[in-house]
Amino acid sequence: MYVPSEVVTNDDLTKVMDTSDEWIQERTGIRERRFAKRYEDTTTTMGVEAAKIAMQRAGVTATDIDFIIFATLSPDYYFPGCGVLVQRMLHMNEIGALDIRNQCSGFIYALSVADQFIKTGMYKNILLVAAETHSYGLDFSTRGRNVSVIFGDGAGAVVLQPTKEEGILSTHLHSDGSSAEMLSMMNPGFHAGHFVPEKRPALPNQPYGGLFITKEVIQQDDLYPNMDGQAVFKKAVVKFPEVIMESLEANGKTPADISLLIPHQANLRISQFVQHKMKLREDQVYNNIQKYGNTTAASIPIALCEAFEEGKVKKGDLICLAAFGSGFTWASALLKW
Repeated sequence: MYVPSEVVTNDDLTKVMDTSDEWIQERTGIRERRFAKRYEDTTTTMGVEAAKIAMQRAGVTATDIDFIIFATLSPDYYFPGCGVLVQRMLHMNEIGALDIRNQCSGFIYALSVADQFIKTGMYKNILLVAAETHSYGLDFSTRGRNVSVIFGDGAGAVVLQPTKEEGILSTHLHSDGSSAEMLSMMNPGFHAGHFVPEKRPALPNQPYGGLFITKEVIQQDDLYPNMDGQAVFKKAVVKFPEVIMESLEANGKTPADISLLIPHQANLRISQFVQHKMKLREDQVYNNIQKYGNTTAASIPIALCEAFEEGKVKKGDLICLAAFGSGFTWASALLKW
C-alpha cells in the first residue's frame, strides 16, 4: 500500500466548507484522510509505489511481471489508461496492460479477471494495482460537502501467482444499472444528455462535435461527482450481506468461519450495519476508513495490506473481501491466505 503523507483532518475541512468533525464522524466514521501532493503524486505514481512493495514481498522483479491490471475511477489521463503508465515507469517488458473501470468494486473485479488468467495458465505473474486521486477533482465547498468529506487518496497492489495450495476460492460479480446516475460523475462525458434529457445541452452552433465539454457544463460548474447518499446506503446494506453469503455458500462456509472480512471502506456505518446483520465479532471485521476515508478501488487492498502488516491476516486464514459502489456494482471474493 501507499498513501500520501499529507493528512487532512475533518477540522481542516471546516476551513473551506460549512461542516464539522462531529457531523462527518457521525455520518461516515471518518476522522481524517490523505490527500495527494499536488504536482508530485498521481494515481499512477502512487500505484507504482504500492507495486514496488508488492513485488518485493512476492520475490519478483518488474521484468518477471507478464500482465498488468489497473483499477481506478481517477486515471491520470482520460486515455490512455494508467496500466501503460505503470509499464513505462517500472521499465517492464512490452506486456499487456488492462484498465478496470468498476469504481468501488474495481479491485474485486480486477482480482476475478486476474484469477481466471492465472487458472488458465495464460500468465504467471500478474501485477494488480488499484489507486485513486480523488482530491484533485472534488468540490471543496459547502455545496459539495456531502461527497467531498468522504474521499481520500491512496493505492494498493498485489501480485498474483499460481499455487498448488488453496488461494482465491471464488469471486462473485454483480451489477444493476437501473439507478446508475445516483452515484456518478457524468461530465465531462460523451452522453450529450441522452440518459438525463433535462440536462441535455443546447445544440452547438457547429456541424460536428461540441458536446463533450459544453458552455452549460462550465457555466453551471457541473463537473463534480453526484451522490444520493441515502439511496446508496439503502442498496449497500442489502447487497453487501447478499454477496458475502454468496461467496460463503459457494464454498460450504458460514459467517462463523470467516477469519477476517475486509469490506470496501465506503462508510463505517455501512460496515457496522453489515457486521451486526451477519452476527460477526469485532475481530472478524477490519475497518480503516477512520484514517483514510473512502479510497474507492484502492480501499480493499490498502485495508488488506494494513491488516497483514498488523498480523491480523495469517497463513490459512479465510479472508472475505466485499464491495459495493457506483454502477451499481457489487462483488465478493473468498480467499484462503
